[in-house]
Amino acid sequence: MTIAVTTATIAAAPENTLTMQLKDGPVVIELLPDKAPKHVERIKTLTAKGFYDGLVFHRVINGFMAQTGDPTGTGTGGSDLPDLPAEFNNENFGRGVVGMARTNDPNSANSQFFICFDDCSFLNGQYTVWGRVISGMEYVDKIKRGEPPKDPDKIIKMTVGSVTAKATK
Repeated sequence: MTIAVTTATIAAAPENTLTMQLKDGPVVIELLPDKAPKHVERIKTLTAKGFYDGLVFHRVINGFMAQTGDPTGTGTGGSDLPDLPAEFNNENFGRGVVGMARTNDPNSANSQFFICFDDCSFLNGQYTVWGRVISGMEYVDKIKRGEPPKDPDKIIKMTVGSVTAKATK
């Protein structure tokens, strides 16, 4: 279910709104600093540097999730910043929830993240939830599937505080 969002909603907390431009349209993500402050700060920092612009979705599993945030496009890379400690919280990994990817070490999240296509509650308490899609989930649904996808889709541009995205109703 996509929650309708208005420019007023984004304007009310622009510092906690992220817009990810995909080929089919904008995806607006509400950041959750009260649930995962270090992870939200990392996403904001990397976004401000343009880190995510042009990165591919390197792992996209139908019925599960779309993963991005690796500058190598292989699923093994990250930023030059140190890894983050886990900030597991009580948010449910449902459709449109955004979580931080990591290795087997719970304290290894860095720059990679994923967006759930469907219920992924089996991840609850094991990965950090830091956001949720509030508009544009239909564009996430159109990301090409594969591990890795052939000719993968990418993030065209990611910004914090943008109110230029058109909301879906």
